[in-house]
Amino acid sequence: MKTIILASASPRRKQLLENFAFKFEVVPSDYEEDLNSVIEPHELAKAISLGKAEAVAAKHKNVIVIAADTFIVLGSQILGKPHTQKRAREMLETISGKTHSVITGFSIIDKGNNKTLSKSVETKVHIKKLTLSEIDAYVQSKEPLDKAGAYAIQSLGSVFVKKIEGDYFNVIGLPMSALSQALKKFGINIL
Repeated sequence: MKTIILASASPRRKQLLENFAFKFEVVPSDYEEDLNSVIEPHELAKAISLGKAEAVAAKHKNVIVIAADTFIVLGSQILGKPHTQKRAREMLETISGKTHSVITGFSIIDKGNNKTLSKSVETKVHIKKLTLSEIDAYVQSKEPLDKAGAYAIQSLGSVFVKKIEGDYFNVIGLPMSALSQALKKFGINIL
């Protein structure tokens, strides 16, 4: 079997992929993502994930590379990772009491067969109205700093979520059902 590579530095994606019944290596991509593009969000998510996959695939032979990119869309705004406490506060105030979309694009490249597939998945997330003290306490935890939209649905940030419509795992960063179906096209069955 070909070596499978997860082109991601995300510990959450690694953990999700570990649920599948195959071995893989983790090789973070050095692709520079740009969320300021004028491309439609689904196309942007696919383009960024493909760029990440291609950057890693270019350095290996006869491998299958999986890459993904997740961000939040609220109206015409795209929210990535805040990186700073100030930006995390701003993002949390922006999504407070609103419904947003979480879009994950993922790409799979089979370097040996020159086969490529890119897809995107959207999940709607309804956030409760947040108080300033809730936002401050959460930001102080530092959890939101490296999470798209400044919250982690699988951890402390779960208390902000009223409901979701769609794939829960997509919000974490890897739409497991869609990915498992796509991997079948590359001869990889996860069960």
